[in-house]
Amino acid sequence: MSNVNIKRAVENIRSGTTVYTPLVETVVNAIQAIESINPPKGKIEIIVHRHKQQELDDALSPVESFVITDNGIGFTEKNRDSFDTLYTDQKIEQGGKGFGRFTCLKYFEDLLIDSVYDTGERLQRRTFRMGKQTDIIVSEKIETVSKGTVGSKVTLSRVKQKRFTDKQLKTIARTLVERLLPYFIDADYKCPEISIAEEDGSNRIVLNDFVSNELSGLIMEIPLQNGLFTLESRQGPQTFQVRIFKIYSPKSQKSKISLVADRREVTETAIHNYVPEFIDEFFDSSAEGTESRDRNYIIKAYVSSPFLDSNVSLERGGFEFPNDEDLMHPTSQTEIEQTAAALARDALGDTITARQEKKRQRVQNYVETSAPWHRSIAEEIDLSSMPFNPTPEQIETVFQKEKFSQEVAIRREVEKILSETSAGDLNEGLASIVNKISKTSKNDLIHYIALRRNVLDIFTRSIELNDAGTYPSEATVHDIIFPRKGDSGVTSFEDHNLWIIDERLNFTNFVSSDTPLAGGRTERPDIIAFDLPVLFRGDNEASNPITVFEFKRPGRDDFANPSSDEDPVQQILRYVNNIRKGKFRTPKGRPIQVADKTPFYGYIMCELTEKVKEWLHSEKEFTPMPDGLGWFRWFGNNNLYMEVLSWDKVLRDAEMRNRIFFHKLGID
Repeated sequence: MSNVNIKRAVENIRSGTTVYTPLVETVVNAIQAIESINPPKGKIEIIVHRHKQQELDDALSPVESFVITDNGIGFTEKNRDSFDTLYTDQKIEQGGKGFGRFTCLKYFEDLLIDSVYDTGERLQRRTFRMGKQTDIIVSEKIETVSKGTVGSKVTLSRVKQKRFTDKQLKTIARTLVERLLPYFIDADYKCPEISIAEEDGSNRIVLNDFVSNELSGLIMEIPLQNGLFTLESRQGPQTFQVRIFKIYSPKSQKSKISLVADRREVTETAIHNYVPEFIDEFFDSSAEGTESRDRNYIIKAYVSSPFLDSNVSLERGGFEFPNDEDLMHPTSQTEIEQTAAALARDALGDTITARQEKKRQRVQNYVETSAPWHRSIAEEIDLSSMPFNPTPEQIETVFQKEKFSQEVAIRREVEKILSETSAGDLNEGLASIVNKISKTSKNDLIHYIALRRNVLDIFTRSIELNDAGTYPSEATVHDIIFPRKGDSGVTSFEDHNLWIIDERLNFTNFVSSDTPLAGGRTERPDIIAFDLPVLFRGDNEASNPITVFEFKRPGRDDFANPSSDEDPVQQILRYVNNIRKGKFRTPKGRPIQVADKTPFYGYIMCELTEKVKEWLHSEKEFTPMPDGLGWFRWFGNNNLYMEVLSWDKVLRDAEMRNRIFFHKLGID
């Protein structure tokens, strides 16, 4: 009689097991039972019992239970006592952990045993079920039988919480074959015949046939010139063997690496985690050279080793070494899988090379059409870790990581040169590091210029008629050039597009956009700025020019009406006079410094209709520019130079200033 907290043992089973784990464990136990007596023909039958309630759409009912029968040695007294012992070591030489039966109660309500065995004197029949409290064996009965077949019938009864989602026998059979494949492919081992069928015996499938008979076309091995590799461990060098198979008609499965212990699959990891080109299915060509939909396949790489056998976890859901390498465990699951993935990649040869070339072309097309600033990085970057069919976002992420890595490396090299190199030896290595710095700077400049092209495209759209036959509002144009309700205290020069109007405005010290200059409800121009004539960011000094802008919506000319109170010329004049009178302050509360000779510039962007032109000529006394797309006037008493520019001129001039850069990048 055992004394085990079975409920606690089941609850403590770690992740890594699945609903297939107890089924695989039961089949393996049946195989080992047959090996114990080596009958002329070992046989294992798996019978599927389904829920009796019929599905509404006449589909297959869900699986409820499995009954596994074998013609092995049966539950002899020795085997019975081993079953009743936690962590029994009876099958330790066969890789047994003495715990597998506990996984049955994790996924099924009951585990029932019905076995006939030969004592040497008579046949005995033993029946019992696995307990759920403290006794492993309960309800045990033993009787002498006059005739019968030696062997066992194990019932995994009533799957818990409807966890067994697979319904089709072929699907279940294929999954079992993949998990038990090492038993079927060992040339020096004769595997018992394993079959699966419905409760009435119909639709019987022999699992062995997947690799040796009429179903062999579904699983095919890829010969390797050398499937062995060696890794270091705490116990010394460890040898691993890899065997690679094509699994045809895989439905929604992905190519995987399976780590095997004691001929049982323990873990599965997607190969595309290491080689992205494995994420999609592969295709074999037919004899006529056309692809057949039925010949799609995935790859499964099985890795076996005595090292894996000796390090498999108690529940066979993982291994007793870490996923990633550490100081205590130089051999890791990741390293094993990574090496196996490289062998799988080499095994598919040209197929993977073609996919890598397709990915390279996809990346190159992205660089040429969307991100020309990455051209120099594209020449050097390693694309092996990039997804097979990367999105633009994924491509950009990889390039940004590479760019950051290069910048970090450059900074380290510069620091090393400065700290370790004397002035006399500075020339050595200097050309190389300067070239790297120059290349990085060029990439940033190209990126900035390409973004200008995008901004001008958007700006062009903003001054055109929309689908409703109307022009966008002033707000739309305004936000493209400079966000409203902002100033340079919160909007950096990288976040505005004042260069569309004038390149000098990139370096302004103070910009107030559509914000009252003195707070509250005072008058506000669309944009006011002051800067240094030498194009650098200036200070709040009286000698610095002050520039004021006003925007009028494309297509609008009602501001030229005699009764309009939105006369932009008068608005700018009022702003200038109020600034001169000291009525306004900077965002930091400092007075705007103005002297008698402080120059002012005023710019009005609007639609130059015939009405506006007549208004400028007759009422405002402006002079037309040679191109006819703008007007200007000097207000001597105010020390103010003012221009009225059409939106077309603003756009044309901005494009002209940047055209040579666009042309060099091939984006004009």
